[in-house]
Amino acid sequence: MSDRTPIIPTRIIPGGVPLPPGPPPAGAVPPWRAPAPAVPPPPPPTPPPAVVVPVAEPPRQPDPQVVVHVLLPYEPEPEPTRWQRLWAWATSIGRPWQICGALALALLPIPGVGYSVATIWASVVTEARAEGGQDAGYALALTPLAIAVMRIVRGGGTLRRLLLLAVSLVGLMGAIDLYDPITWLTGVTR
Repeated sequence: MSDRTPIIPTRIIPGGVPLPPGPPPAGAVPPWRAPAPAVPPPPPPTPPPAVVVPVAEPPRQPDPQVVVHVLLPYEPEPEPTRWQRLWAWATSIGRPWQICGALALALLPIPGVGYSVATIWASVVTEARAEGGQDAGYALALTPLAIAVMRIVRGGGTLRRLLLLAVSLVGLMGAIDLYDPITWLTGVTR
């Protein structure tokens, strides 16, 4: 068997003869079938329902408005005084007994020595300034002060941290000279 199927003519139309009509149109009924029954005509349209006109109601009177005024006694909080602000700031650093204890430990004289811890640190800073210069004095005074401030800000004020803060503040007084601003501004030393 071959792959090609032979073409077998079923009708031969000689030359000059008109061609037969084409295929039937779509939806055409073949002659051997019975025609479909005719579609019945549509029912007559129903008349629209009668429109009932509502009886007009008399216009409504607007509802009376109710206005309620409530006056509450309001007094703004008074501004805190300077002492209240200072107390709030001091207690935010630490408890009052810790602050007082740190100041007492820093400023009370050590028995047998006669000087307090803060004054000893101030003399060390003063000596460092005299021997090493202005930069050495400020570096030695500001380093423990910065450490104390960072520790208090991060972890709150404990007695030890507040003691370090009090001692370093008094030590900073040993590093400060009244001519420092003039030296910084002009560059002139004595």
